[in-house]
Amino acid sequence: MISVQDVDAILASNLFSPKTEKVKLENSLGRITALNLVADRDFPPYNRVAMDGICVRLTDLLSGMRRFTVSDVQAAGEAQKTLTDKTAMEIMTGASLPHNADVVIRYEDITIENGFAQIHTEGFRHFQNVHRQGSDRKQGEVILARNSIIRPAEIGVLATIGAAEVTVIKPPKIAIISTGDELVEVKETPLPHQIRKSNVHSIKTALQSHHLEADLVHLADDKAVITQRLSTMLSDYDVILMSGAVSKGKFDFLPEVFDELGVQKQFHRVAQRPGKPFWFGNTNDCTVFAFPGNPVSTYACLLRYFFPWLLKSLGQHVEPEYAELTTAFSFKPGLTYFLQVTCSNRKGKLVATPVPGNGSGDLANLANANGFLELPPNQTDFEPGSVYPIWKF
Repeated sequence: MISVQDVDAILASNLFSPKTEKVKLENSLGRITALNLVADRDFPPYNRVAMDGICVRLTDLLSGMRRFTVSDVQAAGEAQKTLTDKTAMEIMTGASLPHNADVVIRYEDITIENGFAQIHTEGFRHFQNVHRQGSDRKQGEVILARNSIIRPAEIGVLATIGAAEVTVIKPPKIAIISTGDELVEVKETPLPHQIRKSNVHSIKTALQSHHLEADLVHLADDKAVITQRLSTMLSDYDVILMSGAVSKGKFDFLPEVFDELGVQKQFHRVAQRPGKPFWFGNTNDCTVFAFPGNPVSTYACLLRYFFPWLLKSLGQHVEPEYAELTTAFSFKPGLTYFLQVTCSNRKGKLVATPVPGNGSGDLANLANANGFLELPPNQTDFEPGSVYPIWKF
C-alpha cells in the first residue's frame, strides 16, 4: 500500500493534457479560458459620470463661484458635449463627461431654479464623482487571465470586450464503467440477489456539477468481454472512471486486464479507509481511475482524488478547505480515514460533526452527510476543536 500523500504526488505527475475549443459566449458558463483575454479599449472607455447632478469646472469653483447658469443636459449614450466656461451642465449617471468639465456635483448637494444651479457643499476635488477613463484597465491589458473559470461575472466581462466566441479548455471525454452481474438498471425490479446500479449515477451527477458529461457503460463479470470492451474504450476516451472489480475477489479482473492491455499501473491499494483497493494507471492517451465498488469508497475517492486531479489538469489551483471537529472520534487502524460528517458554518468557522454509518457499503448514510473529514494515520484519538482537511459534497 502507498500513502495518501504518495497518491497526491503520483496524480500530480500524471495530469491530463487538455485540448482547446471555441464556444459561443452564451455556452461558456462554467468553462475555463484557454487564453489571456485583453481589453479591446480602455475600461471605462471614457470619463464616465458616477452620479446624477451637474458638471462644472474646478477652476470656476476654486475662484469662488457657487451659482451657475445651467447651459445644457448631457445624457448617457449621447456624444460628448463641451461645457462653456462659468456654466454648469446637468449630467446623468453613465454619461460621458463633457469637454472642459472636471467635477460632478450630486443633485442632493444643489438646488436648480429658473435655469440656475446653486451649490450647497464644499470640499471639491479634481474629477469628483467621475470614473476616470482607463482607470480599471488600459487597452491591451489582460482583463481575464488564462485558466479563469467563467462565471456570470466573467460572462459580463467577456460581453463587454466583444468576445462573442471564447477559446476554452476542452473537457476530457469521460466514460463511467460499472461492473458486476449483481447490478441491474434503476428501472428494473431486482431479484433477491441483485441490486440497482447507484455508483455510476452518483459519479455522473457529480461530474455534471462541474459542467462535465460522461457515457455510462456496464460490463458483466466476464474477463473476455471486459478485455474486449476496454481495449476499444482506452482509445476512445480520455478518462475512464470505474467502480468495482479491483479488489481480491475471484471475479475482480481489472488489474489483470489492465496489465494485459498495456495500461501502466501507477499504484494499487492505498493506506486509507474507505477505498483501500483504489487502482490508478494510464496509457499515452487515456487515464484510468478504478475505484472500489462499495458506494462510500467510490464517492470518497472521486471527491478526494479525481476532482483535484481534473482541476489541476485544467490549470486550476487546488487547496483543501479545513474544518474543526465538533465531537471526539477514535479510529485505531493506522490508515488515513475519511470520516463522513455534516459540515456547517458556525460564526464564520467551518465545523464538522461525525455522522455514524455502517461502513463503506452504507450508501444511505451518504444522504445524511455532506463531506468527508480527512483524518491522518498517525493518531487514533481525535479531539473536539482539532482541524483537518474537509472534502465537501
